[in-house]
Amino acid sequence: MTTNGSLLPLALLSLVLASSAATAAADKPSDKPEKTKAKPAAEAAKTAVSGGAVALVGDAPISSSAFDAALGNQLLPLLAQEYDLKRRVLDDMIAKNLLEKEALARGTTVDALVQQEIDAKVVPVTEAEARAYFDANNIKGRFPGRSEADLLAQIRSGQQQDRVKQRRAEFIRELRGKTPVRVLLEPPRVAVDLAGAPAKGPKDAPVTILEFSDFQCPYCSRVEATLKQVQDLYGDRIRIAFRDFPLPMHAQAPKAAEAAECANEQGKFWEMHAALFAKQAALQVPDLEQRAVDLGLNADQFNQCLESGKYEADWKKDMDAGSRYGVTGTPAFFVNGRLISGARPIEEFTRVINDELERAGIEPPAPPVAKMAQPVPPAAAAPVTPPEAPKPEVQ
Repeated sequence: MTTNGSLLPLALLSLVLASSAATAAADKPSDKPEKTKAKPAAEAAKTAVSGGAVALVGDAPISSSAFDAALGNQLLPLLAQEYDLKRRVLDDMIAKNLLEKEALARGTTVDALVQQEIDAKVVPVTEAEARAYFDANNIKGRFPGRSEADLLAQIRSGQQQDRVKQRRAEFIRELRGKTPVRVLLEPPRVAVDLAGAPAKGPKDAPVTILEFSDFQCPYCSRVEATLKQVQDLYGDRIRIAFRDFPLPMHAQAPKAAEAAECANEQGKFWEMHAALFAKQAALQVPDLEQRAVDLGLNADQFNQCLESGKYEADWKKDMDAGSRYGVTGTPAFFVNGRLISGARPIEEFTRVINDELERAGIEPPAPPVAKMAQPVPPAAAAPVTPPEAPKPEVQ
């Protein structure tokens, strides 16, 4: 072999090739070390999941219990909506089953049964009834671009549909009296604390309504009439409790909450409660002091109580509790722990209360609706698509 530089000596060539092979081996990723690194991470994730973790931050797990605690009841409004949808579908299925069962027992069809027991028993809405609603609600002034004849026709149609729904509901209740129905679909609930909350109604009432409210909130004032209807309808079958949830945008609401507690010291919480809602535009301290005088309270005791701020911690405690329960605005109600959010119509309350009574094996009272021969309540016969019921004021 030559040595003029054109070729390397054999020994030197072998050394260079060996060195290159070693370098290549060092640069090429090895499968074995990679598997060694991945294996602990995979095993850690598997272990974390089996242990109930919902996430890993590095090697540190976030447990499902910690996650649930942080989430709290924030999903409650959505869960309540989900339940309501499921319940409507279930109620329709129950009604269909009952109608089919009754039709079979009578040897007729469902359509014939509906015609006989529902359609034929609905009293037609008269022109006078439609006109009464038209005049009482200033329909002409609210819809100046539409003819009076068209508006009256739509009012009659709406009232007639409402009467058909009412009669159908009555007939389904009759059928349920013949064939007991037990609903097993459980609604979402929150275990609420009533300790220290002013309340009215029997302590052993089968249904308890806990309200979170704000004395400066207009929706909270609006729903008071509905709650009065609920009380009149259910009597001693319900108990109503009150807790404060003054919203940040209502500057006078906290002191008003304290005023109600100061009145409670003298046994007149509900009287002060009503007085505060009756004049929401006058909630300054002098106004609150005048309310105490008007209610016949010991003014000196009340004023000293209000000035001391001794009940500030109470409404703050109520707010903390409400937030834990999922309250995000006012008014908010928990009917045996079931959320009703906003100034809802009485039908929303009766639907939930009746369900709770039925679950307890108690016959609900007849619904608060007009007789067939009487005009349908105005709220049920609006000549245009009615607005959505007010949602709660939010923080």
